[in-house]
Amino acid sequence: MRVSVNITDYSWRGRLAEELTTVVRAADAAGVDTVWVADHLVQADPNSTPDAEMLEAYTTLGFLAGQTRRVRLGTMVSAATYRPPALLIKATITLDVLSGGRAWLGLGAGYQQDEARAMGLPLPAVAERFERLEDVLRLARQMFAGDAAAFSGDHYELARPIASPRPLTRPHPPILVGGMGERKTLRLVAAYADACNLFDIPDGGTTLTHKLDVLADHCRAVGRPYDQIDKTVSTRLSPGETPEQFIRRCTELAALGIEHAVVIAPGAWSEDTIAILAAAIPALRGLAPGDTHRRAATDRPDTRDRP
Repeated sequence: MRVSVNITDYSWRGRLAEELTTVVRAADAAGVDTVWVADHLVQADPNSTPDAEMLEAYTTLGFLAGQTRRVRLGTMVSAATYRPPALLIKATITLDVLSGGRAWLGLGAGYQQDEARAMGLPLPAVAERFERLEDVLRLARQMFAGDAAAFSGDHYELARPIASPRPLTRPHPPILVGGMGERKTLRLVAAYADACNLFDIPDGGTTLTHKLDVLADHCRAVGRPYDQIDKTVSTRLSPGETPEQFIRRCTELAALGIEHAVVIAPGAWSEDTIAILAAAIPALRGLAPGDTHRRAATDRPDTRDRP
């Protein structure tokens, strides 16, 4: 089981750069897999307020690359419509090159209508968002491969999408698609992505098991090995949670088939909350996802058209 941190709250009371540096260096030393940052211009953490501190994601990731040596870096996740696709992909390639091959491309269809209205960001109707997301996923695979041939998508036309230098990560920076939609999101994960990101819903694992079943169905439909997908889940530390409690939580997630926990803090991250993960990570390194779910995923009849 890999453990990552997702920075969603920047309320460090005037010491933002110093505290952010302290947190990411502690995460780097603790064995955290990835430092993710939320990609919003307006604060969107449900435990914060819209006018609280929020940093632009890719500028922040560039700063974090200079403060760390090992930990991977990415957004959880970028709305596919907020930036021109080539600009978004080029930012990811730049991060990968300058960080020594540590970048992720985290993508989603986008959902924050209030933010889009407030900041003048493009967020079309839901069906079009997913069409544009698929265009971006296709273009990312093409540009990561160094293919400058003309690109024609449902919504984007690029005459010559040059990507030089090439990413350092081979075969390409991993692509994560966030969300749990069964008909569109998880289909796009199966077709294009290296990782999904699901949500830790407190229902005894019923929802996560079902969503992983749907993903397995989509993988089978496109001829993709289910085990090629990194199954990540976003989960929030509880106030006062101990390393032992966190280990038990991750053990339960692994039994469902989850391989990678993306952890959100109750408030802004600190050295103390990173220390909880640091104490737990050694015990989680050998924790493998449950074999029962993986066997079942290959044996079930095709149910991919269910609602």
